[in-house]
Amino acid sequence: MNNYAVIMAGGIGTRFWPKGTSKLPKQYLKIENDNASMIQQTFKRLEGIVPVSNIFVVTNTAYKSITKKHLPKIPEGNIICEPFGRNTAPCIGLTCLFIKQFEPKGNVLVVPSDHIIRDTEEFQRVVKCGLKFTDENGGIVTLGIHPTKPETGYGYIQYDTDKFTEVKTVASNKNKSTVENVFKVKTFAEKPNLETAKAFIESGDFLWNSGMFIFRVDTMLAEIKKSLPELNAALHKLEKDLLSNNFPKTLELVYSQLKGISIDYGVMEKSHQVYTIKSYFDWSDVGSWDEIYNFKEKDGNGNVKHGMTLTINSKNCLIINDQRISALIGVEDLLVIDTDNGLLICKKGESQNVKEVVDYLRRKGLDQYL
Repeated sequence: MNNYAVIMAGGIGTRFWPKGTSKLPKQYLKIENDNASMIQQTFKRLEGIVPVSNIFVVTNTAYKSITKKHLPKIPEGNIICEPFGRNTAPCIGLTCLFIKQFEPKGNVLVVPSDHIIRDTEEFQRVVKCGLKFTDENGGIVTLGIHPTKPETGYGYIQYDTDKFTEVKTVASNKNKSTVENVFKVKTFAEKPNLETAKAFIESGDFLWNSGMFIFRVDTMLAEIKKSLPELNAALHKLEKDLLSNNFPKTLELVYSQLKGISIDYGVMEKSHQVYTIKSYFDWSDVGSWDEIYNFKEKDGNGNVKHGMTLTINSKNCLIINDQRISALIGVEDLLVIDTDNGLLICKKGESQNVKEVVDYLRRKGLDQYL
């Protein structure tokens, strides 16, 4: 059985305004370093797991050209374009239809396009373990990240410490094999408040939900049929026209009638065959400017600076600018993002509220800044 990988790249960049916009969402930005965009880094991690010919990208129709520019190795036919964003369940279901053409029981890894993972070798080892498990056992595997703090910005996975399957894997040094435990999932939890997050950490059986999944095509389509009958019916309509010239028109019509729903809520929380692997690689979903500050290397005063910046008696700030010089004097704990598109000045810890700025601009018809 062959393995496939899917990069979900349909996000529109609302949390990274003013640098991330609807024209250039976060996945196409060079956030971690100046050498590669986030989607390019994601693609590079996958090259060590599956052949390039087996890597698919699902994105919005508006981003097809920029996706081709960022990922020139990917065959054009492997770029699947959604006419509208409908969250992760339709995205994954649609991709299953494409892979089903080649292999009805193909093994699939699904990853977001905009996460940071620093230990690529360990990530690849864990993924290969998950692929081996689903190949042999079916089910759906989600990668659970070992929590290092009571984080309120992530969802959580509770696993059953007594129910697990041993899967033999090759160690990172390739000199010996190791045994990885694949645990049965008990429950999924939404983003908690701080008190609940602390309780999760203390219990010892909760992991961060990374939003990365492994499954066989037939398994996922069966789960969608059982839990999401509306989406299942839509996928049947799409499959009939999948290879015809009418497919783009059919896709737009079907998607216009679909409700958005996440794979977590629509399938994972309802399924009785979901498993998780405790993962220890350094990971972040980079969901806000605060996360960028946390991940970046800091100077002696705790500042993260990119571009022409000057700081005097200022501590623990993130300063990013594209062209002109930025000077901060006597301030602490600020996020300052200066671009041609706009200027954001935000107190650290408040960057989740950037979406409110985007909503305001949209309500006022100021789309030129989005």
